[in-house]
Amino acid sequence: MCMLIRKKRIIHWAAMLIVISLGYQAVSAQTPPGAQVPLQPVQVLPTATLVTPPPTPQDRFTVIQGRLNSMSVQLPGLNQKTQISISGGTLLSFFKALAENGNLNINVDPTLTQHISYRFTDETPADIIVYLAKTYSLDVLFFGNIITIGPYRDPAANAPPPPRELLIRYDTASRLLTLDLHDDTLLNVARKITQLTDKNLVVLPEAFYKKVTGYVQNLPVQSVLEKLAVTNQLRIDKTNDETYVINQLKPDEELTTKPNEITGNDYVIRKVNKGGPGGGNPSSSSLQYSGEERKGQKLLNLNVTNAPIKDVVKNLSEYAGVNYFLYSDLSGNVSANVNNVGYEDILRLVLMNSPYAFSKNEGGVYMIGERSMAAMREDRLIQLKYRSVDSLINMIPDEYRKNVLIKEFKELNSFLVNGPEAQINDIQNFVNQVDKKVPMITIEIIIMDVTKTKSLSTGISMGVNDSVKTGGSILGAGGTNFTFGAKDINSLIDHIGLNNVFNIGHVLPDFYVQLQAMSSLNNVDLRETPKLSTLNGHPATLSIGSTRYYTASTQNVIGSLSTSTVVTQQYYPVEANLSLDIVPFVSGDENVTLTIGVNITAFTDNNSTNTTTPPPTTTSKFKSIIRIKNEETVLLGGIETNEKDETSSGTPLLDKIPLLKWLFTSKTKTDTKTVSIVFIKPTIVF
Repeated sequence: MCMLIRKKRIIHWAAMLIVISLGYQAVSAQTPPGAQVPLQPVQVLPTATLVTPPPTPQDRFTVIQGRLNSMSVQLPGLNQKTQISISGGTLLSFFKALAENGNLNINVDPTLTQHISYRFTDETPADIIVYLAKTYSLDVLFFGNIITIGPYRDPAANAPPPPRELLIRYDTASRLLTLDLHDDTLLNVARKITQLTDKNLVVLPEAFYKKVTGYVQNLPVQSVLEKLAVTNQLRIDKTNDETYVINQLKPDEELTTKPNEITGNDYVIRKVNKGGPGGGNPSSSSLQYSGEERKGQKLLNLNVTNAPIKDVVKNLSEYAGVNYFLYSDLSGNVSANVNNVGYEDILRLVLMNSPYAFSKNEGGVYMIGERSMAAMREDRLIQLKYRSVDSLINMIPDEYRKNVLIKEFKELNSFLVNGPEAQINDIQNFVNQVDKKVPMITIEIIIMDVTKTKSLSTGISMGVNDSVKTGGSILGAGGTNFTFGAKDINSLIDHIGLNNVFNIGHVLPDFYVQLQAMSSLNNVDLRETPKLSTLNGHPATLSIGSTRYYTASTQNVIGSLSTSTVVTQQYYPVEANLSLDIVPFVSGDENVTLTIGVNITAFTDNNSTNTTTPPPTTTSKFKSIIRIKNEETVLLGGIETNEKDETSSGTPLLDKIPLLKWLFTSKTKTDTKTVSIVFIKPTIVF
């Protein structure tokens, strides 16, 4: 009995395999060459359930090998061992050669152009086809006795991705909903929320496939839906049976909020103006009270797009609860988006760059109209605290000065302004920002001049003069400067001619000889310490020096009955100064930047008595920019001047003879060295 049952089971499974094989061959026979074989459903007997796992790459090659083996009955060339080789050819040409060699029907995809090099010996075409299919990822299909070879395409590559799991969680105890959406379909989201919360959500067909995004955590269902509607611009209506109907907004609708002291912010739909009959840009307007106040004024939120200025001013004034009066019709449109701003500030922004302005009278009424109207203008005296009025009047921006009259009142250091109140307020705010205390800088300057002069005078001079004073000094502070008279010289000659050995004779009674050998050293130290004070950014100037004059004669000949000559002398000055120009700039860290210009002029001939020619001078100039800290001292550097003067006089020809020239020549050498040093110390005084 058991053997009988086993035989029946074997017959049953064999019948199933025959049915599956016949169904697969029938499909293969109906599929045209080169096409992908579609998967066909296989009907099984109701007595058994066949579960087929997804094929793996190894299973695919096993199936190909099995089919080739089964076809070898009708195509013996598949199992006949062959010898074939290729070098540098393509797969397409190789399979064609393999088909001719084995007398096979092989259809090859023309895209198989890979170059290969192989040598197969004693291998069957079936094994060669399976080997190349594995190596180059080929697909082998069978249509009767026709073998089709082409590139393998994975059917799972083009399969759609699995649906994204919706991240929606509902706490049944607290009745709070949490969701995290990112481009999810609205219909699926509504279905999931309905399943979790038992709240009916109905999505109209127009919004079935709308993508929604949003993140909300632990909020009631209705609040979550309202937030979702605002984020994705949806319209949600609640019916009497607690059903939420969701749809897209119409083209002339948009979602906005309005304040409600009891329920908080309510989400409402408002109409958007698409323009008048003549077309034009669409406009919208939204006004809210932010719930805060500043200086007794409500802070408002205004969001307008291409809205008429007249309507914006009207709604703004009524919403803020202020009294206003329009003196003229307000034309033009405005777009704005401001939050937590007072009424006056919003009104100033709305009317900016327009021909309209506003002012507030003593009764608190806001008067609005054209800027040129007398009711819109007022007079105000803006007094300065630290700056001078003439230095600020040109700094006021041009946009603030339009339709505004500004006059200087120097006696009070003030501006007298006439114009619209809003512009006057802008001018006063600007003046208050720049009217700051300007630092004053005291600059201490130390100027030191050190002059060293060396002089050497030597020589012998002789002459005849009845008024020469004889005598002098031989040694001492004055050096050697002695004058010998005729008596002393004759006495010396007499001593030389004793015993009548020499008879030189005597000199004239008025004859004299002067012997000079004198050196001098002169050191002069000059120290000056002036102090200068100036405002930040303004120059301070110092000039110290001397002036010399020279004369210029002019001779005029006047012709008349008798010719006369008139000589006119005119004196011209020549200055030699040490001048300093210093411009300080104070930075925020109390460092001082100094722009320093130095000009030093000195006379080169201090002993000249010639007044008919201009005295010679030397000039040194330099300019530098330095940065030092407050109350630090900077040394500009030593300016050194060296002068050498050598003067000689003597008898011609004799002053050239060696040794003898000392008797007929006198020389004077002068060496002068001057060093100028300048120290500067700035001190900031606020």
